[in-house]
Amino acid sequence: MRYKSGYKEEKRKELLSISGQIAKKQGFNATGVDTFMKAAGVTSGAFYSHFSSKHDLFKALIESEIQHSIDMWMGNPHTEAEPWIDFELNRYLALSHVNKAEHGCVLPALATEISRSDDDIKQLYQSELIRGHQIFLEHLGSEEKAWAVMCQLVGAILIARSIMDESLKLMILESSKSAIKYFLSTENKTKPI
Repeated sequence: MRYKSGYKEEKRKELLSISGQIAKKQGFNATGVDTFMKAAGVTSGAFYSHFSSKHDLFKALIESEIQHSIDMWMGNPHTEAEPWIDFELNRYLALSHVNKAEHGCVLPALATEISRSDDDIKQLYQSELIRGHQIFLEHLGSEEKAWAVMCQLVGAILIARSIMDESLKLMILESSKSAIKYFLSTENKTKPI
């Protein structure tokens, strides 16, 4: 059967999107290729026309998912630091992000699995994460601030996801927003401890 031009690339994007949602919700290592492909409506045999192995899929997911985050950060309508970070805090530190991991950022969902992966995966993740860090650096003006804010964002989502009580989840998110704003407002006035 002949497919239209671009079909294979579009199908690969669809497979990555669906696989990303499943991996962020259920875990990548805990999910088999059959589950990913069944959710995408293709056979496991079709998997190998797009990816050479599950390891190859993981690498492609990392690239795709971090690119999605980068696109969102770059799409922030603000250019000045304070409104830019306020927009990101409100978008990222939201209950919807906590409760719908499959539609959220890959960082809190898969960082633990990546930390247990081989050096090849870790190197790719590091390179992609540094690309995202550059966007925070551009808006916050220092490498340290950019790393601190990114880590606080990811950590807040990870901890909130482990909590049952919705009001406590909300408190974690709101206190993290306040802490980041305080850190950024006072960091310019005093030296860090």
